[in-house]
Parts: sequence; structure tokens; C-alpha cells
Amino acid sequence: MSTRQRAIDAPGTPDRRFYLGQDRPLRLDCGVELGPFTVAYETHGRLDAERRNAILVCHALTGDHHVASLHPITGKPGWWQTMVGPGKVIDTDRYFVICTNVLGGCMGSSGPKEINPATGRAYAMSFPVITVADMVRAQALLLDHLGIEQLFCVIGGSMGGMQALQWAANYPDRVFAAIPIACAARHSAQNIAFHEVGRQAIMADPDWCGGDYLARGRVPRAGLAVARMAAHITYLSEAALHRKFGRTLQNRDHITYGFEADFQVESYLRHQGSTFVDRFDANSYLYITRAMDYFDLAAEYGGVLARAFAGTKTRFCIVSFTSDWLFPTAENRAVVHALNAAAANVSFVEVETDKGHDAFLLDEPELFATLGGFLNGAAEHRGLGRS
Repeated sequence: MSTRQRAIDAPGTPDRRFYLGQDRPLRLDCGVELGPFTVAYETHGRLDAERRNAILVCHALTGDHHVASLHPITGKPGWWQTMVGPGKVIDTDRYFVICTNVLGGCMGSSGPKEINPATGRAYAMSFPVITVADMVRAQALLLDHLGIEQLFCVIGGSMGGMQALQWAANYPDRVFAAIPIACAARHSAQNIAFHEVGRQAIMADPDWCGGDYLARGRVPRAGLAVARMAAHITYLSEAALHRKFGRTLQNRDHITYGFEADFQVESYLRHQGSTFVDRFDANSYLYITRAMDYFDLAAEYGGVLARAFAGTKTRFCIVSFTSDWLFPTAENRAVVHALNAAAANVSFVEVETDKGHDAFLLDEPELFATLGGFLNGAAEHRGLGRS
């Protein structure tokens, strides 16, 4: 049995890695050729004999490839355990699920914390700047290695949705169905601004050391924690914050007239920041936020988004959330309008929820029903039998 076949048939295991670009480097949008490079990934389920049931799950900014397995650092369940698994919406008894750590990430795929084979040291800030399109090209090379010519579906939320759109635009013949959730065809000025605040917090930390902190045995914990805190606010809605915390005090009856965490919401954000630094690399945060900032799918097609999907046969399901102010419904509708202009097969659902942008990660019955119905319909057209 070949290495490729063993990789496909094995049960889902974290931290599998393939070394790609050894014969021909990957040419990045910045003009640099990267190779060899590593893609870390996990799989769940079994690829059918016709290799027609593969679903690529794309993770968001702070996610990784541990979509439905215990995280090796935190010990917590996979970030989409609610969605992926036997009998769930993305049913691993029916579909072969692949999730990769994106290029530039920090959980095994090549990124700034990984070793540069040319120097024997961590890349740090010498790692080339990457784009969402570069992430997708690396994923395509992995699928080539696995012998998967066409995906049944590519799905993801937030930055994962950007990847799904990029896949549909760059590889229309390789994507039968696409589900971009809570995303947009380009990053807004407001979102770029939030990312810049986070980057500046990291780079202002004296332990950042110009990005060379690993070689010096240091970590910019304070800066990365602040970046996470600022970003996490954007993932929630005002209603969700009020419902969870309101103005409730944290382990006290009166305000202290000081600058400790008087309020529960302050304590919550500090906890989010402090736990994040244990599992995420600060330089990767810089690189991945930059990739999101550079994302502008229409710019690749003369500023006309519909041209990105001209002649597409891919079936689309676009999902937004009423309380998502990071990627509001209007930005999702702009993608739908472009798909309509391209005469694409597209469904659109705006889910009513007060959970904000992070609703795609949470227990949201309307989302589950929407995606389950779309996948079942697409599977029937694809000719996929039930498990």
C-alpha cells in the first residue's frame, strides 16, 4: 500500500504533516518562492472509492487543523466539535473531512515559528508575507498529494469563509459546493484597523525583540494577550456581552477605585488573552491578520466581483448572522449579488441570533439545519449515498 493510500485510509489523527514544494517551490503572491514547506492536517472519516466525498474545512484566524480532535496544547475539544463528527451536520460516517493548518500558522504548517531549512533557525520575520490565495494554493497541493481531484465541499467561517471563496474562484472545477460563513469578499477598513491595533500591541511589547523572540528565549505575552482581547470583543455582540456579564462585579461587592478587574467582563477578557498566548505564536498572528487584510477577491478580477465566479458550476450556500458586526450581513449579501450576476447556483440565509460573529462556532440550531439541508441536497446531486 502506498504512503498516499495509508494517509487517506488512516483514522483522523492530529499533527500529520506533508512536505511539499520540494520539486517545484510554491510561488507566493509576494513574489517569493517557498519550498520545501510543510502542511499540517488531520482527517476524519473515510474517502470513498470514487474519491468524491471529501470536505475541506477551513479554519479562522486563531484556529488550526484540530477541527474535531482534542487540542494537543489545551486538551480541549476540537474547535468545530459541534459541527464535525459521526451523525453531525458534517457527518464523518458519510464524508471524508480534511482540515489543514494554514500556511503561516503555528501548529505545524510552515510559518514564522518553524525552522528555515536554509538557516537551521526559526524563520521569524524572514518568513515571506502570505495571502489567503497562498493558503489555498498550499491546500490544493496537499489535495494533489492525496489524489483528490475534486472536493465535494469546502466550508469555513470568517477567514475560513475567505478561503472557501478563494477556492471557488481559483479552482472552480475542483469545488462541487462551497459554504462561506460570516465572511466577505474583502476585508473592510474597520477590520484592518482592528488588526493594526493588535499588531501594534505585539510589536510594542519589549519581548517581541523585532520578531526574534524565540531565539532569545522570550515571548511577547503581554502584547499578544492585548491583541487577543481587542479581537475577541469584535467576535461578540453587545447583546451577548450584556447577557453574559452586564455590569456584574468580579468576586466583590463594591468597586475598588483601582485598575484591577472590577467587572466580570474585564476578568473574562484577561482570561481570553492569557490562555491564548499559551497556544498561539505572536508572529503568526501578525502574518495571518495581514493575509486577511490583503484579501480583496474583486481586485484580482478588475474590481468586478462577479467575474471571479464567471461560468462557475459550484453550488453555493452563503450564511450570515444578524448580530455580526465584524462581517455584517450586507457584506455577505454583496457576495450573493455577485454570484447572482454570474448566474451561479446560490442559496443565502441570514440566521437570527444575538451571539455575534462567533455564532458559527456555537450551538446554533438554525445554522445546523441550514447547513444540513444544503449538504444533503448537494450530496443527492453529487450522487453520494447515505452512510
